[in-house]
Amino acid sequence: MRSDLVVDVQSKEASIALLEEGRLVSLQKESRDQSYAVGDIYLAKVKKLMPGLNAAFVNVGYEKDAFLHYLDLGSQFSSYSAFVKKALDPQQRTLPSVSKLKLLPDIDKHGSISDVLTPGQELLVQIVKEPISSKGPRLTTEISLTGRYLVLIPFSDKVSISQKIKLSEEKTRLRQLIESIRPKNFGVIIRTSAEGKRVAELNNELKTLLQQWEEMLLKARKSTAPAMVFQEDSRIVSVLRDIFNPSFESILVNDEETFRQIQAYVSLIAPERKEIVKLHTADTPIFDQYNITRQIKLAFGKTVSFKSGAYIIIEHTEALHVIDVNSGNRSKAASDQESNALEVNILAANEIARQLRLRDMGGIIVVDFIDMAQAEHRQRLYDHMREVMQGDRARHNILPLSKFGLMQITRQRVRPAMDIPTEEECPSCFGKGHVQPSLLFTDTLQEKLNYLINDLKQTDFVMYVHPYVDAYLKKGILSIYRKWRMQFGRKFKIVPDQSLAYLQYKVLDSKRNEIDIKEEKDVASSATKTKEKAKKHTQTDE
Repeated sequence: MRSDLVVDVQSKEASIALLEEGRLVSLQKESRDQSYAVGDIYLAKVKKLMPGLNAAFVNVGYEKDAFLHYLDLGSQFSSYSAFVKKALDPQQRTLPSVSKLKLLPDIDKHGSISDVLTPGQELLVQIVKEPISSKGPRLTTEISLTGRYLVLIPFSDKVSISQKIKLSEEKTRLRQLIESIRPKNFGVIIRTSAEGKRVAELNNELKTLLQQWEEMLLKARKSTAPAMVFQEDSRIVSVLRDIFNPSFESILVNDEETFRQIQAYVSLIAPERKEIVKLHTADTPIFDQYNITRQIKLAFGKTVSFKSGAYIIIEHTEALHVIDVNSGNRSKAASDQESNALEVNILAANEIARQLRLRDMGGIIVVDFIDMAQAEHRQRLYDHMREVMQGDRARHNILPLSKFGLMQITRQRVRPAMDIPTEEECPSCFGKGHVQPSLLFTDTLQEKLNYLINDLKQTDFVMYVHPYVDAYLKKGILSIYRKWRMQFGRKFKIVPDQSLAYLQYKVLDSKRNEIDIKEEKDVASSATKTKEKAKKHTQTDE
């Protein structure tokens, strides 16, 4: 199966789309200035203990206090706590060594939060769930540092191996190899990508993770809580690390700096594949170029259609997600109702598995399939859903259909479900129902071009418009676009963008930063009015 990765980097966020045979199966959006992301490590301070919840609220600098449950402290919390106290002590000249630490007995699994934490206590915590809805981040004190092949866990002595590595000989080889190179009191999880790797590659990554651990401790000692003490160098690279597959046909990115970061990362882990990383330099938006914008518009609505007129309806509530399967007006219905129901349900299962990955839906998902009378058909649907969900990296559990035809799925939730509005608000009336004459929209664009070129002195900028507007501007030999280029000089381009509404436009300068024309004009207009008022006052005084 052909797989491609497309990375769209904008000024405020980056979007990463995974295509399989040209079909969008996964979409992740990462804010470029986002805080409180999964994996980040903070020096934090305990704010309040909640014995009734057996948990504590911890200040990590977020508007809502983060949540730390007793069970998320980890069995080795006593050793961890003693070490952190020494590591943060400014009187200590050198950092304490985890390898030389004598591990203390495990804490009681059924203990109380009040026995191990006190208000005001400083901790090193790691975010395991991003802020969702009105809840703050969820934390753990079981710190882990993730690499491409290994996960390093301080205060542990256990070596675990990914269940996706099937060969027992390879499991034994990897376990013996890691046992021979790992330092004392550091646990290691061997990831699937470590399969077949040589000792030198694993040893180099282990050294890198240990260095990150020491650098984090040094930063924590110099910081005042709350403060971030560890973050991935690049959010895009950290996402790529988890989803990268050497079988990718191409990785396309539209930002030069990100291109260099991704190419350096691929060169490090798979030097023979570095040529698959390609820089998109065309003015056409990268998601439009590879038909991703259209697929997003089709896939993220409340109603999602699939083959032969059938469709699913997706509803979100605070507690769970509900999906309803409908046969619709199928043009190729089977001869009997039972076969038709099975066929629609199988197709719906394929689309539901894709939607869970696309929207990153987590928690409880309830699917109302079309009722089927035969037990073997219900079993076949259950088996098929398990099969199509195997490619989902998030932990999940699927229950067989109930007697009411409902299937319950639980899926790991570590971040809010992605919700992309597909209905467009009119950019001219903002939903009021009255718009400027669309025929005059070209006059508005001409006015903006005049302002950009003659007032702001902008050159080499790109104006993006809806594809229909672009087609209208460029129709004919002596098109409106060509007349504007003759009038203003060849200082700009007009390019279609499928993500824009009908009478909407945006402008990017030569460095691909968006120019807010409305705001600029308001400032200029305000300055002109101020000057006119001052002039009138002067004349009155005289």
